Amino acid sequence: MTTLKGLLPARLRKSEAVVPVVRLSGVIGAATPLRPGLSLAGVAKLLDKAFATKNAKAVALVINSPGGSPVQSRQIYLRIRHLAEEKKLPVLVFVEDVAASGGYMIACAGDEIFVDPSSIVGSIGVVGGTFGFQELIRKIGVERRLYTAGERKATLDPFLPENPDDVARIKTLQREIHAIFIALVKGSRGTRLKGAEDVLFSGEYWAGQSGIALGLADAVGDLRTVLRARFGDKVQMPVIAQPTGMLSSLLGRKSGAGAQLSLDGLSGLPEQLISALETRAIWAKFGF
Repeated sequence: MTTLKGLLPARLRKSEAVVPVVRLSGVIGAATPLRPGLSLAGVAKLLDKAFATKNAKAVALVINSPGGSPVQSRQIYLRIRHLAEEKKLPVLVFVEDVAASGGYMIACAGDEIFVDPSSIVGSIGVVGGTFGFQELIRKIGVERRLYTAGERKATLDPFLPENPDDVARIKTLQREIHAIFIALVKGSRGTRLKGAEDVLFSGEYWAGQSGIALGLADAVGDLRTVLRARFGDKVQMPVIAQPTGMLSSLLGRKSGAGAQLSLDGLSGLPEQLISALETRAIWAKFGF
């Protein structure tokens, strides 16, 4: 019987605890054909499968993300919380290098957040930017021709001089999104938050121990050590990932993204290069 039991998949061994693991890594919402980002469409099936794992005692999320789209971040957060409540399973979050901005928003879906002392957490804020090329095109003799229907349609056009009214409207929009982010963090962390609001929600970010002191995380801990201490040395930790193999590779499927690589994407290589540079810049903000 012992031998037969050892041949069974981990999830079917009733005497052993099972904690499925889902990795959420990358810039949220940003996507290029070769480096697709995190989105709800890309991770929904992985989350569904993890929470449906037989004999699961909890679900572990390993997060490594510098942020990105606030919409995709919140949608992933909500899906995790809905599944946790539906299946009545605790969610344990383990931060690797970074859980910042939208990455931290997703981390807030955890009932507990564990960090490495060198992990970076926080950056609870909203950022947006553009460029100003109007002087450049004037110097090289390029004339800008822009046609719109709707007086606000060309807001923050990089080839036109900056308009203070446009900036004021963007700042208003950012404050609204920031308020949604703040409310989500407060609702998730509750009384565990220890820092002053003008510090916690300033957009600043901290290393693991400082994040714990501010209540943004709960403890230092890594996946294997924490799960073995909590569920026993024989706890099974199956990783829930996208299918791999030749067919999946041909379709361009990549964990966490659900994007496809096709020849049609080659026509947009300049845009993809810019997107890749922007993605690199987001990671570089945190020293990675």
